[in-house]
Amino acid sequence: MLGSERGVVEEWLSEFKSLPETHIPSYAGSLHLKKSLVPALYRVIQDPGNELLEPVCHQLFELYRSSEDRLRRFTLQFLPELVWVYLRITASRDRQSNGCIEALLLGIYNLEIVDKDGNGKLLSFTIPSLSKPSIYHEPSSLGSMALTEGALCQHDLIRVVYSGLHPQRETFTAQNRFEVLCFLMLCYNSAVVYMPLSSYQAVCRMSSRVCVCGFPRQQQKLWREPCNRVLLDPEFMVQMLTAVYHAIYNGEWEMGREALEDIVYRSQLELYSQPLLLGNAMKNSLPESAPDEPRGRKVLQVEVTPTISRISISAITTASIRRHRWKREDCFDHSTDAELSLTISPPSLAQLRHHLHDPPWEPAAKEDRRRHHSYHSSSGSIIPPITL
Repeated sequence: MLGSERGVVEEWLSEFKSLPETHIPSYAGSLHLKKSLVPALYRVIQDPGNELLEPVCHQLFELYRSSEDRLRRFTLQFLPELVWVYLRITASRDRQSNGCIEALLLGIYNLEIVDKDGNGKLLSFTIPSLSKPSIYHEPSSLGSMALTEGALCQHDLIRVVYSGLHPQRETFTAQNRFEVLCFLMLCYNSAVVYMPLSSYQAVCRMSSRVCVCGFPRQQQKLWREPCNRVLLDPEFMVQMLTAVYHAIYNGEWEMGREALEDIVYRSQLELYSQPLLLGNAMKNSLPESAPDEPRGRKVLQVEVTPTISRISISAITTASIRRHRWKREDCFDHSTDAELSLTISPPSLAQLRHHLHDPPWEPAAKEDRRRHHSYHSSSGSIIPPITL
């Protein structure tokens, strides 16, 4: 570690300790302006033997305990690197140099599983009613509102819990290790849109290394540091894929694709169905080349429903079939109104005399005359008189 980097870290450690409570919001707003601080902190975290590692971990935990969201995100950006160092040291079974990082990870976990009142936190989302419009659909495309509203009101506002109550953890064990790490990666992915580019690089680097270390694929990498195989959990790999997918579309095209390939490689070796299915789906959905913009797309593309009117296909019911039949009958009845009016009225003497001298209508002639009359009535012309 260079002397300049050490000085930057020491200045940062002393600055926050002497900071008044009222100056914390302004300090959080100016923290991103210190360009040399983040690389220096990465250097400290990557060296477990560094004497500054323990005070740095303590400082990061203090920032995460604050009520300022920007300070919490500042700590959260280092989570992928902290997880990688923890797993690498755990695989080497050197527990002595892993204490401060382990304490930081457990501290963040214990803070996130409870709310402000100290009660257990449930992470859930609500499935809205399809009868209400959104950017993903139009209710008119589902059919008549009178039909769909009553059917969907029973399934309105369905709550789905995707992360239940988690117990407090004091130490890491082989049984709870990936339960804690999966939840930490879930917290990271919930704020991944606020992470800087260096954090995207760290999550791609961590995902690639934990998947290939100790396997023959590691020999193909520029990173050749000897490391034992790291045990992985399929749920943890799914969380890694979520972070990598966002990094691919936000400036880390090459590193993200490499990490994706390595995760799929490890999933094939371990026969993990969930990350294998998700990883292959991501590979097949990627474009052939990087996005045109220099830093990629800032958000994933969502097709917004157009505002033009669409043809609504109503649900087919007995009532709709009956209405359709009535409309057809009314259409045919309108074409013969003139004939009905003539047949109902009593015939005159001249009409009877004319009828006796004229031959009776033939069916074909009657059909042609009806077709001719229907054509003129639909075109809007005056209906010619019909003589009997």
